Amino acid sequence: MVWDVDDTLFDHTTADREGMRAHLAAEGLLDAHGGAERALAHWKEVTQRHWARFSAGETTFEGQRRDRVRAFLGAQLSDDEADAWFRRHVAHYEAAWSLFPDVLPVLDALAAGHRHAVLSNSSLAVQDHKLRVLGVHDRFEAILCAAELGVSKPAAAAFLAACEALSLPPHEVAYVGDHPEIDGRGAAEAGLLSVWIDRLDGHATVDPPAGPHRIVTLAELPAVLGADTRFGASSTFR
Repeated sequence: MVWDVDDTLFDHTTADREGMRAHLAAEGLLDAHGGAERALAHWKEVTQRHWARFSAGETTFEGQRRDRVRAFLGAQLSDDEADAWFRRHVAHYEAAWSLFPDVLPVLDALAAGHRHAVLSNSSLAVQDHKLRVLGVHDRFEAILCAAELGVSKPAAAAFLAACEALSLPPHEVAYVGDHPEIDGRGAAEAGLLSVWIDRLDGHATVDPPAGPHRIVTLAELPAVLGADTRFGASSTFR
């Protein structure tokens, strides 16, 4: 089993929203963009834009963070100034961290028969720390991230690197992620059993791709794995 982290295991959307709200309040910026909701929407747009640049290899992980701060504030900050502002944000963000309630039960249910790894489009320092704080780091044999791999999902090379870390061929590996294209289609096209966890339960802004199995809670995952016939028997699945 290979897992995405943000909005699959960890409720990033809620933590990011509530953490940024607390950070803007502490910085005196809640009204700087015409109110809290507009400020949060602006932060989300800036984050998506610069994260896409990082995923495309156009900037570094640290660079996208700094550019997000500069774009949000509309200020030409030095690297040190941007880093300090982002660190203050991270402190509020971390205070809001939590796993989704269906995570520990499914990890427990699959522990005896499945090996686990993580593949994220973030950095190892961020996700290693996050998984430790959330108390699930020891559940995973390997943690792979785009910043260190030099390739991001949905590229097949990212998924194949995770398979290699488990010393298993793609057809013996399942991938679970929340994004229908980056995770769902990407894993399917790389030859893995792809499971899309639709945390929005049908309210996504994109049409579901062909290929991935769709579930709305991780409680459905064991049945999906057990029903897949490519492996001959569910006990051979890793």
